[in-house]
Amino acid sequence: MEEKTGVAICRSAVAMPGFFFFLLFFFLFVSWMPGTEAVWINLPAGGTKCVSEEIQPNVVVLADYSVVPEDSSHEHPTISAKVTSPYGNSLHQKEKITSGQFAFTTSEAGNYLACFWIDSSNKGVAANVILDWKIGIAAKDWDSVAKKEKIEGVELELKKLEAQVQAIHQNLLYLKSREADMREVSETTNARVAWFSIMSLGVCIVVSVLQLWHLKSFFQKKKLI
Repeated sequence: MEEKTGVAICRSAVAMPGFFFFLLFFFLFVSWMPGTEAVWINLPAGGTKCVSEEIQPNVVVLADYSVVPEDSSHEHPTISAKVTSPYGNSLHQKEKITSGQFAFTTSEAGNYLACFWIDSSNKGVAANVILDWKIGIAAKDWDSVAKKEKIEGVELELKKLEAQVQAIHQNLLYLKSREADMREVSETTNARVAWFSIMSLGVCIVVSVLQLWHLKSFFQKKKLI
């Protein structure tokens, strides 16, 4: 009995590192997930700079941006900002501002574009824009969630992990649907190429037969055959 107990303890000791390795891998994967991104944008004196992000549908997006002048001795130049959806719909547009915020829930999948440029009243002045772009879980107000559900500490962290797992699951489903769409497009393209090849071969055969018939008729008229 003691020998069996010792074997069981050894097996548990061997299995525990694998379990901890799995937990470590999971937490690293969760921490790697894109959610919040601060971008430093250099705006030229004339021209537009844009930032794009590929986002799934039904995802909350929250962003703050502010102007940082290149020369601290001058006042903050004003800029214009515009955010558009993958289909070109305007989601946010402001003019002559030094800071701002936009928030929306995506309705379609694709690249969402945020563009910034310096107003015409500040010609010849360059500036920088700091864009704090938050997506999905990172855009959620966890302080309000904690107060509303009266949770804190470990419970709050577990709540965050649960939300991140759900986000991972939704992301995998989205990638699966994209893969299915790409496979369908590939199969359709292959079928069209196959039919085009068959039609091209048929046309070549018909043309060859017509050429042989024409040559035979020509030689018969000339009494060469």
